[in-house]
Amino acid sequence: MEHLQQIALAGGLAWASGIRLYAAIFIVGMLGRLGYVHLPSDLALLEHNWVLGASGVMLIAEFLVDKVPGFDSIWDAIHTFIRIPIGAMLAWGAMGDQGPALQMAAGILGGAIAGGTHLAKSGARAAINTSPEPFTNWTASASEDGLLLGGLWLVFAHPAAFLVLLVVFIALSVWLLPKAFRYLARVWRRLIGAAEPMRPSRPPSA
Repeated sequence: MEHLQQIALAGGLAWASGIRLYAAIFIVGMLGRLGYVHLPSDLALLEHNWVLGASGVMLIAEFLVDKVPGFDSIWDAIHTFIRIPIGAMLAWGAMGDQGPALQMAAGILGGAIAGGTHLAKSGARAAINTSPEPFTNWTASASEDGLLLGGLWLVFAHPAAFLVLLVVFIALSVWLLPKAFRYLARVWRRLIGAAEPMRPSRPPSA
C-alpha cells in the first residue's frame, strides 16, 4: 500500500469510527477479505471471520438504533468510550508498516479525529432530537450512512481528495461544535425552568 493511501486509510478509519464504527470495520475488513484492497499487516485481523461476524451483527444493531430518536443519543453517549479508543487503534494499525514512531503519531491523531467526529455527530443528533417529528432524524441518519460510504470509497479511490476533505470536515466541526453545544445548553435551561414547580406567593405582611 502506498504511503499516501496508508495515511488516508488511517485518517479515514479514525473519521469513520466516530460516525459508524462497526460499519467501517466490516466494510474495510470485507474489502480486504475479498481481495479488493491490501490492508497493512496490523489490520489483517479485520478480515478474520470472528471480527467480520461481530462487526456485522453490531452494524445491524447500530443501523436500527440510529433511526430511533432518543435512543440514538443514548447509543452515542455509550459509544463515547468505544468509538474514540478503537478509532485510535485502527489509525495505529493502518500505519503498521511505517515503524513505531509513525504508528504512535497516527494513534494520537486518530483518537483526536475520532473524538471530533463523534462529538460532531452526537451533538448534531442531540440538537435534531429536540424536534418532536422523526423525519429530520431519519434524514440525518441516512445522510450519515451515505457520508460513510462515500468517504471510504474516496479513501481507496482518491486518497489525496479524501485528505483534503478531511481537513475541511475537521475545520467545519471545530466551527460548528461550540454553536451546537450552546444551543443544547439553552434547550436544557428551558427544560429545567419548565420543570421547576411554581412557588406560591406569600401574602403581603400587615
